[in-house]
Amino acid sequence: MALPPTQRSARRSWWRVGVPVVCLLAGLLLAATHGVSDGGEIRRSDAPRLVDLVRETQQSVDRLTAERDQLAQRRDSTHGRSGDAALAAINTRADAMAGEAGLDPVRGPGLTVTLTDAQRDAQGRFPRDASPDDLVVHQQDIQGVLNALWSAGAEAIQMQDQRLVATSAPRCVGNTLLLNGRTYSPPYRITAIGDAAAMQAALAEAPLVQLYKQYVVRFGLGYAEQAHDEIQVVGHADPPRMRYARPMGPLGY
Repeated sequence: MALPPTQRSARRSWWRVGVPVVCLLAGLLLAATHGVSDGGEIRRSDAPRLVDLVRETQQSVDRLTAERDQLAQRRDSTHGRSGDAALAAINTRADAMAGEAGLDPVRGPGLTVTLTDAQRDAQGRFPRDASPDDLVVHQQDIQGVLNALWSAGAEAIQMQDQRLVATSAPRCVGNTLLLNGRTYSPPYRITAIGDAAAMQAALAEAPLVQLYKQYVVRFGLGYAEQAHDEIQVVGHADPPRMRYARPMGPLGY
């Protein structure tokens, strides 16, 4: 059935207005996309991921560490044959300061704290209202434990297989830990030399540890403390490098 002339005229008017508007909007969208992407792809399949960058950095650290060890061995063998008295004096002084710098192993009574990501229940499920962030150990959780141990007078602390010194800074990358160029997965094991009872009391009073324990109860994160009559903490393997420190004078100034 043919449309009346007035309706046909209205249809043609709508198309004459609607089509240019749609084209204008499409042009604006394409221009905005070009401006955001700067002429490239917005989501490139070859874009580097953070995990890949961490892996490449760790490989570079391992390679440079091996080169450093080779050079140190050559240096020691060369200076050992020369019998340089000045070098011997420097080495003697360095050996005397190694303990305070955390380069020597330490044995004594202590405490071990273990932090673990949440585990699935018997049905293989997590709590229904849990988000991914609720189920993993975070940097603030590790830092809360470390601060409590130091405040309780810990003489030396080891995390995983590394001794913590003044330049150590644990960092969480996703669900892994980055420490001195090496990555670790949970469980995170922290060992401290000192008065175990005092350290346990400090952990019980630390606000961040208390918050973490609430997540242990609610979402199934892991937390354990174990006191030891005697335990060993390793020495820091890498030579410490200070960028802003300077030697103190005779009176400590």
